[in-house]
Order: sequence, then C-alpha cells, then structure tokens
Amino acid sequence: MNTYVALALKYKVAIIAALVVVLGGAWWYTAGSGTAKLNTFTVVPGEFIRDVSVSGKVVAAQSVDLGFSQGGRVTRVNAKVGGTVGAGTVLAEVENGDIRANILQREAALEVQRAKLASLQNGTRPEEIAVAEGTVRNAEISLERANQTVADVIREAYTASDDAVRNNLDLMLTNPRSPNPDLIFQSTNSKAELETESGRITAEIMFAKWQSEILALSASDDLAQEITHAEENLRSVVLLLTNANAALNRAISTADVTQSEIDAFIVDISAARTSVNTKISSLTSAYTSFKNAQATLDAANRNLALKKSGTTQADINAQAAQVKVAEADLANARSQLSRTLVVAPFTGVVTKMGAKVGSIASSNTSEISMVSSNKFQIESFVPEIHTALIKVRDSARVTLDAYGSGTIFNAVVASVEPAETVRDGVATYKTILQFTDSDARIKSGMTANVIITTERKQNTLSVPEGAVYRREGKSYVKILSGEEVVERELTTGSVSSMGQVEILSGIQAGEVVVLETSE
Repeated sequence: MNTYVALALKYKVAIIAALVVVLGGAWWYTAGSGTAKLNTFTVVPGEFIRDVSVSGKVVAAQSVDLGFSQGGRVTRVNAKVGGTVGAGTVLAEVENGDIRANILQREAALEVQRAKLASLQNGTRPEEIAVAEGTVRNAEISLERANQTVADVIREAYTASDDAVRNNLDLMLTNPRSPNPDLIFQSTNSKAELETESGRITAEIMFAKWQSEILALSASDDLAQEITHAEENLRSVVLLLTNANAALNRAISTADVTQSEIDAFIVDISAARTSVNTKISSLTSAYTSFKNAQATLDAANRNLALKKSGTTQADINAQAAQVKVAEADLANARSQLSRTLVVAPFTGVVTKMGAKVGSIASSNTSEISMVSSNKFQIESFVPEIHTALIKVRDSARVTLDAYGSGTIFNAVVASVEPAETVRDGVATYKTILQFTDSDARIKSGMTANVIITTERKQNTLSVPEGAVYRREGKSYVKILSGEEVVERELTTGSVSSMGQVEILSGIQAGEVVVLETSE
C-alpha cells in the first residue's frame, strides 16, 4: 500500500496546484490597520471530483472447469496443458459413432421434408399434371379390361350353367323343359327327388331371363348388377345339381335304369358341379379385379384434380410443420452428440487436462480447466461506506505493485454484487473492474491499487471542507462583506477527494469565504 499512498498524495498535490494556478482563488487579506489577518478564499467555478480508493487482485475474466455430460471411453484429446484454444474448439470427446450416424440420418430426413415443402410452395408443374393424366388414362384402360373380363366371365358362367343343366342334368329327366319334368329313376330320398324336379322348372325360367341379359350385355355397361345376378344364378344351379346328386346317391336301380347308368349320372353331375363352382370362383376373382381397377381410377382422378387445383395453404402449413418436426429431431440428435464432447466456451489457455485417450470418463466430473487469455479483471472487496458511491461504468485508474506507481492502467467498474461478503468482520461488497485495454504486462494474481472516480462535475462551486461549520443541523460559512465578516447559511452537496465541499446554494461565484483569522 506504500506505493498506493504515494500515488494518492501525488495526485492530491497535483489537483491542489492546478486549482490554485487556474482559479487563483486563494489570497491573503489584511483587514484594516490592526494586527488581525484573515485567511480567505474566493469562490470560483471549477471541476469537482470525488474518488474512492480500494485495493484488489487481478484475476482472469473467465475461468471454467469442464467435463463430459455423458460418460464413456475417451477417443480423442485435442489440447494440452498450456495450449491456447479458440472458442468452440473440441477439446476432447468420448465414443459417439452411433450418434454421428443418427445425425446424418436426421439431416437427410430434414432435407427430404424441406424438398417437399419447396415443391408445395412452387406449385404443380405441367409435367406433373401430364404424368397424372397419363395415370388416369392407364387406370381407365385397366378398368375397361376388367369390365371386359367380368362380361366374359358372366357369359362363361351362363354357358357352364346351361351345359351343366341341359346337357347333363336333363339326361336324367323326362320332359326337362316342360312344366312337369320327371326323374327317370326312383330314389329313396324323396325330398331331394322333388326338389330336383321343382328346381328344374325354376331353372328353366332363370335361364330364359339370364339369356336375354347375356344378349344385351356390354363391357361398357355398369356390370355391378349383372355380377350380382350371375352370382345368384350360379348358386341356384349349384343347389339344383346338389339336390340331383343327393337323389342319385340313393337311387334305386331297375331294369330301365341300371346301376351303371346311375353311376354314370353321378360322375356327370359331379363334373357339372365342379365346372359351375369354378365359374363362381372366376366370377369372384373378376369382380375383385373390377373393384380394384375402379378404385385405382378413382384415386387417379382425385390425384389429377388435386394437381390441377394447385397447392393449398393448409397443405403448405402441414408440410412446414413436418419440416419443424425434422428440425427438432436433428436438434435432439446434435444435443446428444454435444453431451459426448468437451468444447471450449471461450478463447483461453488450458490449465488442466485430465482426459486421456482410452480412459473411461465419468459424467459431470471435471476433467479439463481453462482460463481466458489476454482478458483480465480486478476483483476488489469494497467497504460498505464506499459501496453506495460506486456505480457500474465508473472509470478508474489502476497501478500494479509489480510495475510501481508510475505505470497507470485504465479500468471501468463492471459490476457490484448486491450481497455483502464479510471479510475480517467487516461487511464488504465484491466489485469487478474490467481493464479497458489489453496489455501483455497484466498477469493473473497481481496486486492492484485502484482509484475509482465516482463523481466528476464541471463549473461547480466548492469551498474547503474546513471553512464549513454546522449548527442545529444547518451548514454555515463566514463571508467577507466589505470590511465585515458575516455568517451565511449554505446548502451543501458531496465532498471531493481533495476535501472540497460542493455548494448547491447560498454562495455566488466571486464571493470571499473566510477560512481563518490569525494574529
């Protein structure tokens, strides 16, 4: 502190000398012809400065202990103790190959979603409409073919049914196409026998109607109803053949109808049933293909209409939302990667490197330490009596013990902590001062002597503090008025570092203040 006291005294003497030279305000006055002498001071405007003197210590503006958020085996170490690294430099990392692969996937997914959004925003191109029109034409051709197939299968179903009944079943009947068909054999299954004969009458009516429909059938018609009729007709034929088979299975051989003839009838009816059932399957398959072709055409027409109508704002908004989802997925993947890295938060010097390649690093454990390079500040603990005077951005002059009182560094108050810190039983407030210029001579740990200018005013009236006295809570000075000394009440303000009291009211510039009386 000796160098600091010397600096303060030197600064005070310089201010006083300047004040005397510039203002010329102090003078010696002899009152009357007696022996009493008055020491007086002429009040003139001048610069008013108030300083606060503190001490402190130089510290790095930034220092940090770093570690991995996610533990694992260390795969890379990119810095050494004492090395200078830039902000954002990856100092070390643990195994993260799977996470990096996931990031690539997320980036690709984001590009896809962005491309879709750009496509929607650009609208439908003529080429896309042409493609959609071609799809509709192909679907129409497929539907026409499906219609034709259905029409062909319906005709084949009629032919197979007609052959099964008129060329097979009718061989077992007399007068098969008349209102009174009769089986040529006797059967112990009388129910099947009667249902076969009555079913044959119904079948004749059905064939007549079905034949007229077949003759009018066209592939361009709406075949849904024709398919329904064909299915109903095929099932009625199957039922008729089933009843005939049941009657044959219990037929009575006679001289007119031998067993071998009955067996032959059974074989023929079985083949006829198989043929009709096959047509039912073919009709079902054809109908399914028809419905699929119809659905494909409907979808193609809707897509074409959508292409021609252009992109709606709702579609663009929906795709924009998908882009945001993809961005969030990518951000999440990158966040996971960051947990496997130790990154320098600022430009500085590595002071500790505990991570070693191949070693296992634990999460949330300090492995690396850094301090900022060429960025230093002063940490001072200001007594509470001075804290109220200091404000952020107040300027300061600093000397460092390492370089003596002749070397001045400039600084500015960066922060004053609101909570007190008790040091040696005294309440103090931690104050940080930032050097205004980088200087290679400044090192962490140096002792600093600081003079903070808390107030600076120009054209301010002030008098020496010793000239002011108080009585009953009011401030007074003595003024020389002519040859008389009179008392004057004042309103005072701050007290400068040089012991000058700021005058707010009560004295005008040019008046003479009596400092003391001497013999």
